[in-house]
Amino acid sequence: LFINMNLNLSRISGIYSIEELDGNLKIEQNQSNTPTDSLVKGNEMNTASTKPTKCMTALFAIGLVAFASQNAQAQNSRKLVPVIGQPIACSLEADRCKFQMVRPPAIVKNKDFPNCGIGANGQPATARVKIKSEGSVEQMEVTVENLPPKTNFDFFAIQVPNGPFGMSWYQGDIETDEYGRGSEKFIGRFNEETFIVAPGSVAAPFVHNNAPHSDATINPATGPIHTFHLGLWFNSPADAAKSGCPSAVTPFNGEHNAGIQILNTSNFPDNKGPLFFVKP
Repeated sequence: LFINMNLNLSRISGIYSIEELDGNLKIEQNQSNTPTDSLVKGNEMNTASTKPTKCMTALFAIGLVAFASQNAQAQNSRKLVPVIGQPIACSLEADRCKFQMVRPPAIVKNKDFPNCGIGANGQPATARVKIKSEGSVEQMEVTVENLPPKTNFDFFAIQVPNGPFGMSWYQGDIETDEYGRGSEKFIGRFNEETFIVAPGSVAAPFVHNNAPHSDATINPATGPIHTFHLGLWFNSPADAAKSGCPSAVTPFNGEHNAGIQILNTSNFPDNKGPLFFVKP
């Protein structure tokens, strides 16, 4: 269930409290049975009212849940705010599609590098992604936080979130400020139609000779392959090591000598990355 409500009332009719906590609806009976506020502005209540019966309070609670459910459904028709393991389709015609990127499981579970991907405030690195239609293309805005400050990162659309990643497409760079925050916008085709195809093998330009990840001189033939996931890599292995992460060299930058992956969309299934749920 997705709950994205513009509702945060501390007291309703003096009988129940309702609030949104981390996307979850919390309803509690207040300590006092004396009504103090009204859900509808201007509807004054008699403070000398008698205590509510069990039937009244039960019906009131049911009404609150129904109201919250209708509000949530209305919000869900316009926005995508997926929780891990619970993606939902969104329409670019309705509103921006939104989702998050998280630290890779390989980093989270690596006890040899406990501080990898942890910000100066002790919070894990994360990214918020928003996609909106620009007519024949989409605009993807990626905002990162809790990353190392003053550091460059490389952003890719990828086939699967974790290694060996499959087909990958370089989108651009994101640089963090002194607080470990950064934001960048990318223009392209970012929806369920995003794919890579190579009908046949042909000679490819040899530009970067950086072993062990030098340019290939011929491409593999492949049918259409969708790249529905996203990944973010350290631009430099030295920056990764300085930040308490492994110093492995990967091909995920323009010169093919990048550091490790620090964020991805592994909060979505391998075969249904977030772009799959973006409907043109």
